[in-house]
Amino acid sequence: MAIRSATMVLRMMTTEQAIEGYARLAVEIGVNLQPGQDLLVNCDPQHLGLARAVARAAYRAGGRYVDVQINDAHARKAFVELAPEDQLEWTPPWHVARIDHIAENQGAIVILVGDAEPDLLADVDQQRVAKARMVELRKRYLELVAERRIAWAIVGCPNEGWAKAVLGEPDVDRLWEAVASTVRLDEPDPVAAWRDHIATLKSRASALNERRFDSVRLQGPGTDLTIGLTPRSRWVAAETETAWGQTHVPNMPTEEVFTTPDLRRVEGTVRSTMPLVLSGTVVRDLALRFEGGEIVEVKASSGEEVIRKQIETDEGSRRLGELALVDGDSRVGRTGLTFMNTLFDENATTHIAFGQALPEAVEGGGSMSPEELAELGVNDSTVHVDFMVGGPEVDVEGLDGNGGAVPIIRDDAWVLA
Repeated sequence: MAIRSATMVLRMMTTEQAIEGYARLAVEIGVNLQPGQDLLVNCDPQHLGLARAVARAAYRAGGRYVDVQINDAHARKAFVELAPEDQLEWTPPWHVARIDHIAENQGAIVILVGDAEPDLLADVDQQRVAKARMVELRKRYLELVAERRIAWAIVGCPNEGWAKAVLGEPDVDRLWEAVASTVRLDEPDPVAAWRDHIATLKSRASALNERRFDSVRLQGPGTDLTIGLTPRSRWVAAETETAWGQTHVPNMPTEEVFTTPDLRRVEGTVRSTMPLVLSGTVVRDLALRFEGGEIVEVKASSGEEVIRKQIETDEGSRRLGELALVDGDSRVGRTGLTFMNTLFDENATTHIAFGQALPEAVEGGGSMSPEELAELGVNDSTVHVDFMVGGPEVDVEGLDGNGGAVPIIRDDAWVLA
């Protein structure tokens, strides 16, 4: 009866109502905007309807100023194709100044995602695609996140191109229905539903922390990977907190419980179970092999060059920075859709990320120096790339220091008590 009721709610909801509801969640639950705060909204042209709704919700919440920054994929394609080679990695200084202003004034950032053309750069020289990253901006953003100096949230925005990539047809209303379900807009009180969901995920994190696992093993077709944890790794979920004490939910939707691994203790092979959209290219059938914590072999049926370029970025880009567990009860996974978007697909199933680690998933990590974090085995990089490795055929178990195994996810169900 509850499922039928939720479906009826979604069918009765107009796209305009979904946009307004999602905007309210992004402001009230996502960044938890406080009176007097500035808000930066980062979006594509196709996201402007939701961006405007977020601005309205922010001003209703008492926001001081909403700055909407629009990025255009076709302008970026022109840059990748035609800009001088030595400019591809350049970062305009005003982009860095923009996020620095938000950090210095304890502001917030909402990032709208939903690629209208996931394969737009597939016909462009892939070495230039992989190189064309605003390295300094990415580095600065990751620093501010690690230092907890901004309240931030990533939010999806359905559009015709994204709908066609996901559904095979540009049915934006149908995609909005799916997205609304993943973020609990089908509940009578979505804000209350989110608070209950956050409590559930935190309970899972507590159960994992009580076990103090030495490592976690993933096993399935093409996957036999053991990921070591540091003595101070801790599992966190859903909600985080800025340095000044403002809680926020970085991902909407979110279904994961995650931790920071030991960059030196990853062994085995892993196969992606879903496509990954990265730098305007779709990476399919990604397979990695690790030795001594380092990626030593890369294979993919498409997008392999983009992955290779990513892991050659710096010393930490070949090592893991995140392990996140998601079971089959995920609202995202239950849609049965591959969203071709990391925000959604990583919350459909278990995933890992190579590159930058999150100090918040280390006990006392926020007060440790970079040298102390490195000594502990916490990775540092200017990249952070999540890719999906879980599913019905992939089992997850925790290992204690003596090699004893405790099931965590079996047959896509969370079984750890």
